[in-house]
Amino acid sequence: MRRALGWACLILAIVISLFPLYWMIRTAMTPGRELAGDNSGFFPQNPTLFNFERVLGLVSPEESRAAGGSGAELNFFRYLGNSIVYTGLITIFQTLFCGMAGYAFARLQFFGRDVLFGLFVGALMVPPIFTLLPNFVLVKELGLLDSTAGLIAPSLLMTPFAVFFLRQFFLGFPREVEQAALIDGATKWTIFWRVVLPMTKGPLFTLALTTAVWTWNDYLWPLLVAPGEDTRVLTTALGLFLKQSPNTHPDWTGLMAGSVLSVIPVLLLVAVFGRRLVDSIQFSGMKG
Repeated sequence: MRRALGWACLILAIVISLFPLYWMIRTAMTPGRELAGDNSGFFPQNPTLFNFERVLGLVSPEESRAAGGSGAELNFFRYLGNSIVYTGLITIFQTLFCGMAGYAFARLQFFGRDVLFGLFVGALMVPPIFTLLPNFVLVKELGLLDSTAGLIAPSLLMTPFAVFFLRQFFLGFPREVEQAALIDGATKWTIFWRVVLPMTKGPLFTLALTTAVWTWNDYLWPLLVAPGEDTRVLTTALGLFLKQSPNTHPDWTGLMAGSVLSVIPVLLLVAVFGRRLVDSIQFSGMKG
């Protein structure tokens, strides 16, 4: 009975979590002119891929308006490339530097280590919205507005949570492995790169995936710092796409189509690396 109840709760939670995604796909496949009268069933009456075509720029604005769209244009592939660069740079560098910082706090002895780590932990108590304006002013004073450098600068090196997360893992890492490497003549730097990192794929993949998903979905910071055509990311571009539609008739079908397409890279990332993530977490590094 308890097992059945547990499965029922799990299935209910999955359905509730996935229903918004399903409804987004349903709206994206509904013709624009039929959306107002086709919102009661679970499936669109006349499913179509035309909304995806116009978001990708495969139809003219005139054809879009004739089908019930707003005629707004979206340079999807350019904004997709900007999002990939933004997400990729932050994910790679933040994972690398947070790994180095976490290992240093866990293993190295230096003056003020505990005080400095306390400051990092204290930063977890500060809501990100509080640092938004100071970061914006700093980027503006450095002349980096509307540039990739200004976009990635505040998050490129590390975040308090990531350092704390990896430090806690490194504290539980078996010291015997490092001591064996020291006996063989390895330096701290060599131990970190050749021994510790290869054996900590699980936490690193976890951090990389969560960082990538968070960065990909980020909206407010790119909206403030990178509003230009050359640096605009996909999330802010979709917001601009909706603003271009008339206030009396928002282009919901086009927006949902663009949102579905923007989710695909994240789903592919999880599909490709999800199994590897699970396998890495199961690997303990200590085989008998």
